[in-house]
Amino acid sequence: MTSSDSGSAVPRLVIAAPSSGSGKTTVATGLMAALTARGLAVSPHKVGPDYIDPGYHALATGRVGRNLDAYLCGPELVGPLFLHGARGCDIAVVEGVMGLYDGAAGEGELASTAQVAKLLRAPVVLVVDASSQSRSVAALVHGFVSWDPEVRVGGVILNKVASDRHEALLREAVDSVGVPVLGVLRRAAPVETPSRHLGLVPVAERGSDAVDAVAAMGARVADGCDLEALAGLARSAGALSCAAWDAGEALVSSPPPPLPVPSPGAAPPDPLVRPGRPRPQAPDGLRRRVAMASGAAFTFSYAEHTELLAAAGAEVVTFDPLRDEELPEGTQGLVIGGGFPEVYASELSANEGLRKSVAELAFSGAPVAAECAGLLYLCRELDGLPMCGVLDAAARMSERLTLGYRDAVAVSDSALAVAGTRMRGHEFHRTAVEPGAGAAPAWGMRAPERRVEGFVERGVHASYLHTHWAAEPGVARRFVERCRTS
Repeated sequence: MTSSDSGSAVPRLVIAAPSSGSGKTTVATGLMAALTARGLAVSPHKVGPDYIDPGYHALATGRVGRNLDAYLCGPELVGPLFLHGARGCDIAVVEGVMGLYDGAAGEGELASTAQVAKLLRAPVVLVVDASSQSRSVAALVHGFVSWDPEVRVGGVILNKVASDRHEALLREAVDSVGVPVLGVLRRAAPVETPSRHLGLVPVAERGSDAVDAVAAMGARVADGCDLEALAGLARSAGALSCAAWDAGEALVSSPPPPLPVPSPGAAPPDPLVRPGRPRPQAPDGLRRRVAMASGAAFTFSYAEHTELLAAAGAEVVTFDPLRDEELPEGTQGLVIGGGFPEVYASELSANEGLRKSVAELAFSGAPVAAECAGLLYLCRELDGLPMCGVLDAAARMSERLTLGYRDAVAVSDSALAVAGTRMRGHEFHRTAVEPGAGAAPAWGMRAPERRVEGFVERGVHASYLHTHWAAEPGVARRFVERCRTS
């Protein structure tokens, strides 16, 4: 198999399951690692908004893990975004989300693994937890194969198989359905992938342990699965007629609305801020320098955000709020994505120099985009520990998990959008902020419940809502333009 410049011809598989917990992450990540070990350039993808699995995919393949989300970006962008990520690769592996046919609540097949498989014209490999069944597996597989004739289930991988006898019974049952068994993974101690309140612990926090875990997944899949048969099935995927997504072209086809008139800034309420300090300019005087939070506390970001910012004229530089005591020199805009600041609250609070640097930038009127973890970091405090003090709000851990897609509309003009801009997003957190919205809220939620949320102050846009900028590329251009004018 050779690398293809035509993304539409890249062989591809979708790894799905009847339900969560069946083992699809182990199989998908292990398959990526096993194929990479054979010398193939593997393009890794994840259905849905999840940020954590793509980190393991990137570790397995050496390439950026990318998301394919038909709710956040629209079905029309699934193919183009896939081709963008798969350009120049030998094969692509797409890990599904939840059960094969599970999607956005109340939206039919929207955002389901099945819908993405159809949009990609890709065969599906069904990972079945066989630990508590034998002949009944035939009924289960038959149901998933026949439910939607447009979804092509090309094979089954049986997981948690107890013995040779158990395997023989399962194979006989699945054979009766006419679907090939492409792998059998024996019941064994699970690969060490620790979890906490929002799922797996991200790769960035685990270091060599994550490397060892991915290697173990790769070895299990290589030993238990027919890699040649899986690659052959991937080659049967249909060609795609769409063109690969390109950040520059997306910006051209999505012109931004006019910049908002900045609202007057209030007097800085936080003693960390030194009023009157001039905001530094970009070193080259041309490209705007945008700093993006990274490191163990801030691991959630879609790759396309960086690509869109760069295409809009930004020089994107990363910094680690756990280690760096100041923002990068010349920072003119700041993006703080999602992650786990609640886990690192003590370390973040102790880094007073960076908190001061962030507060000074925000109070200068520079554009700051903060999502979820970024919102918490900008608050006055998190679980009683001082944070940046940019927002007069307090954040705390909560027993309630907030999770789900959101249909939102911008309530206030900001560095990201003008009021009335409609975007779809995703919430995923076990924290609470009081108050939940400022005098100028960021978003009004249209569904599943009507409420306002988030903060727009000076150049700051801070919210719990995760959005995918590929759906609204003008957001990136607007942000960079604000770096030039604020």
